[in-house]
Amino acid sequence: MSKGIKIVTIGGGSSYTPELVEGFIKRYEELPVSELWLVDIEAGREKLEIVGNLAKRMIEKAGLPIDVHLTLDRKAALKGADFVTTQFRVGLLDARAKDERIPLSHGVLGQETNGPGGLFKGLRTIPVILDIVKDIKELCPDAWLVNFTNPAGMVTEAVLRYTDHKKIVGLCNVPIGIEMGVAKLLDVDHSRIRIDFAGLNHMVYGLDVYLDGVSVKDRVIELLTSPENSSFVKNVEGQGWEPEFIRALNALTCPYHLYYYKSDEMLEKELKNFKAGTTRAEVVKKLEEELFELYKDTNLAIKPPQLE
Repeated sequence: MSKGIKIVTIGGGSSYTPELVEGFIKRYEELPVSELWLVDIEAGREKLEIVGNLAKRMIEKAGLPIDVHLTLDRKAALKGADFVTTQFRVGLLDARAKDERIPLSHGVLGQETNGPGGLFKGLRTIPVILDIVKDIKELCPDAWLVNFTNPAGMVTEAVLRYTDHKKIVGLCNVPIGIEMGVAKLLDVDHSRIRIDFAGLNHMVYGLDVYLDGVSVKDRVIELLTSPENSSFVKNVEGQGWEPEFIRALNALTCPYHLYYYKSDEMLEKELKNFKAGTTRAEVVKKLEEELFELYKDTNLAIKPPQLE
């Protein structure tokens, strides 16, 4: 029998980690993970312990032979890894607040993947991902790097341009979120839906939608023209799309398009939040604190529904 798969997650103390662990549990037959190493830095030690212990309880409840290791030593974790996933935030949520607040203080959109805020985050993050790749080249050169760190496009492109490590995939949950949203809209199982996407990560268009292999784009666009159905991803609150716009575009939009097609409205909304002290960073910080209080519960052995 072949040895199991070793996966290293950098930024393992993230509040999103239980979702990742749930994914590994559900797909164990296809992806037989034997070792999961959760890596963080000193500033994230407490969160790593909390979320790491929840991960161990989840795996124990599932009855799977996956060993979970918690460490602050990235190099020790990377040795012999098959896959490395990255989900870290340089400067933590306090830095995100600056990414949003500095542009807004100048009357410009502040957002963690677009505009000046996205560039700030990219400038902090790219040197770190390049350091990680150096370690990968030394300790696990055959490993695939799966990047989930924003700004995903910039970070992934930096690795492809400025290192010789080409085994990298940049991921974002927007496209899969759109697919799941369409499945919900049509009241069918997600496995029956396929979408042809053009673009990348936070800038994707759905060019066609298939239900059981048959195009249903026109039907979906009609459903989408009702305002309550116009945004699939909950972490971007939009203004909704005008039905005429969606019909004229003749494609599915993603929520991040609001920052481009409706810049004035989005800026107005974000400035209002900024003045009230409730930028997205503050909202996420509060949510994260609530999640970690839940994660501390030693009786909890599943991904809590609040993470959705």
